[in-house]
Amino acid sequence: APYSIHSINDQSIKKIMHESGYDLFIEELQLLDEAHVGFDHDSILKGEQSPVYFGSASNNFGVELLLTGFLEYSSPPIPRLSTRGEIIPLDHPEFSAFVFKIQTNMNPLHRDRMVFARVCSGKFERDAKVWNSRSGKEIRLSSTHHVFGKERETADEAYPGDIIGFVTNADFHIGDTISSDPEIVMEKIPRFAPEIFAYVVNNNPSQNKSFRKGLDHLIAEDIVQPFHADGQIMNVPLLGALGELQYEVLQYRLRDEYRVDTMLEVMPWTVMRWVDQPMDVAALKSKLSYYGVPGTDKHNRQVVLFENLWRMHSFMENNPEIALSDYLVDI
Repeated sequence: APYSIHSINDQSIKKIMHESGYDLFIEELQLLDEAHVGFDHDSILKGEQSPVYFGSASNNFGVELLLTGFLEYSSPPIPRLSTRGEIIPLDHPEFSAFVFKIQTNMNPLHRDRMVFARVCSGKFERDAKVWNSRSGKEIRLSSTHHVFGKERETADEAYPGDIIGFVTNADFHIGDTISSDPEIVMEKIPRFAPEIFAYVVNNNPSQNKSFRKGLDHLIAEDIVQPFHADGQIMNVPLLGALGELQYEVLQYRLRDEYRVDTMLEVMPWTVMRWVDQPMDVAALKSKLSYYGVPGTDKHNRQVVLFENLWRMHSFMENNPEIALSDYLVDI
């Protein structure tokens, strides 16, 4: 049930709280009243609502509540769309899974790279040979683990709904499908247009090798999205993010894991769109004029960078034949 300020009736409590932040307390409680909605389990199972848990990362308070709630309210493994239609977890005999996270430096002493995948169908067995549907390459997964916090144990087998992590140097991207059937390709994860753009600059040229290695590793984790803006002469990619926290995480990890101090050089663009149909770069640049700057993403797909929404809308009104998208599905 939602909290309510009307439940506070004791005047002495009000007086004490007024002296120690009563007004702030009431303001935040009113915000909770406005934001809180009724609990609906069906909406949670449909992905329309998310339960919120409060706790502390420093003393583990609330962790057990979170895990218990997850077990109580989460759904069993659900079907996933693929090129073979819906993959029904318990009915489909072939092993399949999709990659949803990549983490470097799980073991800082070895600079390892762990790929996390959720099993969608079939049975996974360690040392099995699987296909990466994007690259078309067959890979043996031998160093597989179940990971919980800093603890890991060898995963000899896994079933639909399980998450496995495997240490590998193979070329994996977030959204990749791994399967015993190379024809199975899971529906891709949408990629949304960033709203903040910046270059991360190495403060110490003598650490350039560590800087480039760290930047490459962290970009591979999709912490930020790399781009190239036309006319820019920087020797590092332009980075795009949806929020400042992504840059803070990037810089912290460069400093903590690679011993590299960096500076953030924020660029003036706040809007980016993908060009739906590729066109001649010179023609695109001439149409953009003062509206924006053309560029490319990491897959060499055309993008346009605008300083603000007004410039983007003006460009679209004057060039209705050029379709722009604020999200796409990765290849």
